[in-house]
Amino acid sequence: MSEKLARGEISSAKITDACLARIAEHDGKLGAFACVFENEARAAAEAADKLRAGGDEIGPLHGIPVAVKDLFHVHGHATQAGSRCYSVPPDARTATAVSLLTDAGMIVLGKTHTDEFAYGAWGVNNLLGSPWNPYDLETHRVAGGSSSGSAVAVSAGLVPLALGSDTGGSARVPAAFCGCVGVKPSFGLVERKGMVPLSPSLDVVGFFANSIGDSKL
Repeated sequence: MSEKLARGEISSAKITDACLARIAEHDGKLGAFACVFENEARAAAEAADKLRAGGDEIGPLHGIPVAVKDLFHVHGHATQAGSRCYSVPPDARTATAVSLLTDAGMIVLGKTHTDEFAYGAWGVNNLLGSPWNPYDLETHRVAGGSSSGSAVAVSAGLVPLALGSDTGGSARVPAAFCGCVGVKPSFGLVERKGMVPLSPSLDVVGFFANSIGDSKL
């Protein structure tokens, strides 16, 4: 996608529309997303395309869609952290990890489901929804947790990259269950400000992709 965007063979708006169409078609079954920022995502994609047309390409992630685990605050949107008792009103802050992505030109498509307060390894959330493992659409098999929605979204091709977290396996477990790449960076490498904590001495910002190459980007 990045190479085709750089060559002008495709636009961020078309990529974003394609992702939103796949979410609309498949996520009713998969249940990866807690909420979708459809209008904002389209507006951000158009802005990314205008920047590129003006010669202001930011980098290799410019114009690429991304999903964000619902532990990270995003300006103008509520954070639930997979719980009905935590839900806070639309936040005025944006988590540092999310800001790093948007500063790189990425398009945030929405927030993904998680085990309640990210405490769990199965991806089961009986309160707000348990995503389906995309490898079996007939039987509701667990996706792994706690970053279940992000792993499902990437593995099912709803979005090319997604942000998650990892305290005791919350990125690596669902990646293994869903057949995508889950990365737990070194502790403290990515700032956690604006992320709902589980265990501050262990929490790490993690992420998902479909290949090592995409993970390197």
